[in-house]
Amino acid sequence: MTPGDMSGTGDTTDRAALIAALRAEVDGEIRFDAGSRGAYATDGSNYRQVPLGVVVPRTVEAGARAVSVCARFAAPVLSRGGGTSLAGQCTNTAVVIDWSKYCTDLITVDLYGHFGQGCVHTRIPFGLRTAEGVADFRRFLERAADLVTSYGGSLSGEHGDGQARGELLTRMFGERLVGAFGELKALFDPDDRMNPGKIVRPQPVDGQLRLGADWRPDTPATRFGFPDDEHSFTRAVLRCVGIGNCRSHSGGVMCPSYRATREEEHSTRGRARLLFEMLNGHADSAIRDGWRSTAVRDALDLCLACKGCKSDCPTGVDMATLKAEFLSHHYEGRPRPAAHYALGWLPLWARLSRLAPSLVNSALHAPGPARAGKLLAGVDGSRAAPVFAEESFVQWWRARADEPPDPADPRTVLLWPDTFTTYFHPAIGRSAVRVLADAGFRVAVPTRPVCCGLTWISTGQLDTAKRVLRRTLDVLAPYLEAGTPVIGLEPSCTAVFRSDAPELLPDNQDVQRLAGQVRTFAEQLVHHAPDDWRPPALARQALVQTHCHQHAVLKDDADRALMRRAHLDADVLDEGCCGLAGNFGFERGHHEVSMTVAEQGVLPAVRGAAPDSLVLADGFSCRTQTEEGGTGRRALHLAEALALALDGNLPSDHPERLADRPSPPSRAARWATTAALPLGAALALRLLRRRA
Repeated sequence: MTPGDMSGTGDTTDRAALIAALRAEVDGEIRFDAGSRGAYATDGSNYRQVPLGVVVPRTVEAGARAVSVCARFAAPVLSRGGGTSLAGQCTNTAVVIDWSKYCTDLITVDLYGHFGQGCVHTRIPFGLRTAEGVADFRRFLERAADLVTSYGGSLSGEHGDGQARGELLTRMFGERLVGAFGELKALFDPDDRMNPGKIVRPQPVDGQLRLGADWRPDTPATRFGFPDDEHSFTRAVLRCVGIGNCRSHSGGVMCPSYRATREEEHSTRGRARLLFEMLNGHADSAIRDGWRSTAVRDALDLCLACKGCKSDCPTGVDMATLKAEFLSHHYEGRPRPAAHYALGWLPLWARLSRLAPSLVNSALHAPGPARAGKLLAGVDGSRAAPVFAEESFVQWWRARADEPPDPADPRTVLLWPDTFTTYFHPAIGRSAVRVLADAGFRVAVPTRPVCCGLTWISTGQLDTAKRVLRRTLDVLAPYLEAGTPVIGLEPSCTAVFRSDAPELLPDNQDVQRLAGQVRTFAEQLVHHAPDDWRPPALARQALVQTHCHQHAVLKDDADRALMRRAHLDADVLDEGCCGLAGNFGFERGHHEVSMTVAEQGVLPAVRGAAPDSLVLADGFSCRTQTEEGGTGRRALHLAEALALALDGNLPSDHPERLADRPSPPSRAARWATTAALPLGAALALRLLRRRA
């Protein structure tokens, strides 16, 4: 069997037999699907070769067995360690054995060190999409190699030789010694099946490039404008150069799904690789069905859209935006998952809940109807539905009957009534009004329906999101024209105005105005409150979970400053995402990953918080995950904590018990709803029959 046969252009029976043998004999995950092959085609290098398949052994012995099976079928093999190869040594038309998921224990450590002068880490734009650029790339490597060796230096480094230096080794070692390398390899690998073409009889340094002069990607029309990427989805995908920071296990936010699964295709890099393959720039691309690709869809399914990569990735890959763009095309003209309708249209359902919030809550928590409703809505059965407030924040505001302030008054601020604050935690809005007024601001609140479009964006319903945004801009027009600050309380909604909305509507001047006028609650108080205003003193410790979108887009410098001024000793967690991430943690099939992410840092930290400390989380998702995660604590918004402090000292034990939250329906109400629904359905059916 030849490597060409195994690549899919020849005998497929041998491929099937190899796969069957690996599955029968190897204790590990055997993957020959398009998604896995696409994710492993490049690793961290400039080179690209689509592998035959991937084996993820659970033990060292299983890995050795995989090598033995591949040898029996004369299939090339490639051993892959940490996924950080920069020189092309971990890309090949071979069976990739990936040790990084299960075989991670250190058995022994041999200490070593290296030192030297003139080690330069560079990123040189050679222009590898043209023949001229590739030629420049080759000439540079050859001249650099000659220069280094002329001073007695070494071409080899801590990142290995691989294809990037294999062809140049004769300049350092000479033909005779490099020939000896080949003779030694032949003793152990006479058929040249062990990662062929890298050191012995190497492929050229300018061969098998990820781009190259023959790369001809599709250039799809998009709904996002990608203004920071030359208005190109392709350019946005190419931001990923394979550094692999998304494969970290602690600190920052990126990448929660990888930390939960340890899967390459669940890392930012792996997903970017699949989107690259989807662009169909090479004839041997593993992904051939473009926007309709189920392999890409499946890889993106566990993306929490946390936007951690937007800030934590050195090149600023924004996978949340790329995911939304993909979903908008993948489901175009055909039915979507039920959760896209149930959760993606949450702002509409929340408004409709005003007709009878108590009845809605009872139905959502009644034993039978709740279970059936979750099944129909695509919501995970382990999740409890959030409780709608009896009186929404906007209803409370309307009942005040205050004269609206002049938008042009420099003291006027427009408090944004996001869906989560308005319908689920309206006490946060009331608290913000009180604190802002205490600081001397005149608060206005839109009383006509408005929405940032977040839930439609996160589910890829981008045309709807644009319509929602345009209607919102019409409502906000007087405030945008007057330059009135718009104050956001929910970080994910506030971040939409700073980031997603300008990318969706890049030519809309009102969107640009809104992006410049939107501020977080803390930014307004820290940077724009009167000089003589001081926040009420809280004088205690606080455990703080920063929302991922705030971490990525808004930053929390102002929040830290405001907490210091309020005499809060804040421990701002560096434990990553809470795992709920808006609709993600509610969707069926995501609960296990959601809770795994939460248990990797956030929930244990909350459980360990002192009873007299505050637990602060401005994000609705973070607060919900904290309460549902068995912590015994309830998280407050910073606005709530400050408003409570205006009334005096907080309780010394579990101070969050003063927070006003909607109460779930009673057991009697839940069971009454369960009993009433069948009777109501029977009555409706009888009426329909009479009319017929």
